[in-house]
Amino acid sequence: MPPSPSRHDESVRVVGVDGCRTGWIAVAWTGERGSTTAHHLRTLDDVADVATDIAVVAVDMPLFVPESERTAEVALRRALGPRRSSVFATPPRTAIDAPDHAAATARARAATGKGVSRQAWNLVPKIREAIAWAATVDVPVIEAHPEGSFTELLGAPASAGKKTWAGMTQRLGALTAAGFDLAAIDLAAAEAASTDDLLDAAAAAWTADRYRRGRARSFPTNPDPAADAIWA
Repeated sequence: MPPSPSRHDESVRVVGVDGCRTGWIAVAWTGERGSTTAHHLRTLDDVADVATDIAVVAVDMPLFVPESERTAEVALRRALGPRRSSVFATPPRTAIDAPDHAAATARARAATGKGVSRQAWNLVPKIREAIAWAATVDVPVIEAHPEGSFTELLGAPASAGKKTWAGMTQRLGALTAAGFDLAAIDLAAAEAASTDDLLDAAAAAWTADRYRRGRARSFPTNPDPAADAIWA
């Protein structure tokens, strides 16, 4: 469960992280307007350089590897309705440990009856990195899913895909209304990520702030602290 709501402290930041082509993009935020910063990270170990006082980190990457199907992903897809296809299936543990895509697909079919898409396999190095990193840090690290976050932020699933102009402007408008100032971030960091990567990292930061305040929604509801959970 998320921590109890705490007194707001403008010096304490939350961080949302999403993978990008050359590493990771991180958005840090205090919850106050004008406090948004963006950072390009080569590895997740560089999160420590983002801010000196981090309360929660939310990562848009699986932090739980299932034996078969993830309970959290089933619950999240149900809540997302028209955006359900944005939730990719995390490969089962036997596939995550495979040496290549062909072996991962064969192992996954044997375990679950389903293969591993090329898109999912391309995320495996980052899944491995995120899980290993989260186990080494002394701040809360949660898994967030951007479409879950945007659904909570908008009050309903987004009406258009995030790679469309309509979808991008809808998500950017919601983040701006929530207090993010993405127009003022460091351009060198922003250029390292695609538009949707940056928006997703900011949405993860929004969820991290909700988690910090004890207001985040979990998929599934009321998970065991050590169990599979995605937060929004």
